[in-house]
Amino acid sequence: MAKLDEYLARKAAVLTERQADFAAKPEAASVKLKATAHVAGNTGVRPVRLGDYTVISDSAPGLAGHSLGPTAPELLLGALASCLVHTYLLQAALLNIALDAVAVEVQGALDMTGAVGLPYAGPLKLESISYTPQIESTASSATLQQLHAAVEAACAVLNTIRHPVEVVRR
Repeated sequence: MAKLDEYLARKAAVLTERQADFAAKPEAASVKLKATAHVAGNTGVRPVRLGDYTVISDSAPGLAGHSLGPTAPELLLGALASCLVHTYLLQAALLNIALDAVAVEVQGALDMTGAVGLPYAGPLKLESISYTPQIESTASSATLQQLHAAVEAACAVLNTIRHPVEVVRR
């Protein structure tokens, strides 16, 4: 028995329910998401509201921050890591693949030259983003390759980064 069997069985049952819901009412599959942020007075700290949750984002002291929370680029990498782990769980449940553990490390680099107002070639953005999944499973190598491929196809944050959508200022 794999360590995540109970959770994946519950996830598979819920996914079956969602499939029935969305087949009967396709418009229900489109979920609207929203995040808001503001500066908290003279601290520079940015409370970020994500649905029912608030996360504090801040900068390091080198950019006049207090290191009270992750930076925005770190939040993006964290969102990618979280979405990848969740997508591994979803796909394992859908493909009936037994898992003992799932972890993902995401890395990226950010050239801060442009952020501090120095000349910088190109748009300021995260570069060299990579992820390393750590999957514990008794499944065969071929089955795990199938799982990796399914995750690559279905991870919303990964695919948004790989295939950017237009972001509009309103």
